[in-house]
Amino acid sequence: MKQIHSPNFNARAENVKIEYVVLHYTGIKDTKSAIERMTDPAAKVSAHYFIDETGEIMQMVEEKERAWHAGISFWKNQIDMNSASIGIELSNPGHEFGYRPFTAPQLSSLKLLLEAIAKRHNMNRKRFLLAHSDIAPSRKQDPGELFPWEDFANHGFGVFPELNSNDFSDETDEAILAAIGYDVSNYEAALTAFKRRFYPESFSEPETRRRMISVRKQLS
Repeated sequence: MKQIHSPNFNARAENVKIEYVVLHYTGIKDTKSAIERMTDPAAKVSAHYFIDETGEIMQMVEEKERAWHAGISFWKNQIDMNSASIGIELSNPGHEFGYRPFTAPQLSSLKLLLEAIAKRHNMNRKRFLLAHSDIAPSRKQDPGELFPWEDFANHGFGVFPELNSNDFSDETDEAILAAIGYDVSNYEAALTAFKRRFYPESFSEPETRRRMISVRKQLS
């Protein structure tokens, strides 16, 4: 693993457990520019790890430190997600510069890294993996609908809706999203973030609710 030091970190908050891994895409045209930004003190942004499209993993901040990747965010009443998580940036130009599928080497390296992180921190395998858009739905859409969430869930990283589920809930859609972890103060943004991860094709609103109920049940 290559080491590329970023000065953009500080100490984690006391008594905040590292429970999550937050996935991002860089949203920058190329790897060189992304690394330059995350190592620039003026940018005040970083991540613990960066994975380029060749699959090379680079560590920028030690896991014990608080990298600056989450920004203003929320998940299950936690507002200091930088202290509660490890951030991984995936090289991808993103929606602004030509969003494209993540590469096979990149995804293979990510699975190995997630496995190691989850074991080191004894993370809950169903709950630990989050999208940047999950924790900041009003601001962010990464890593986006081209990330293979279902495949990762099949490998034990997070959950994905059970499409044969016929579970019923009398909760409102907003209550279900809140129970999953989303900040529903902007309900439409939270719903869009859910769809981006769990139902990117988004053809049917009844199907969206069915998927929401399935995810809620799996995470209960």
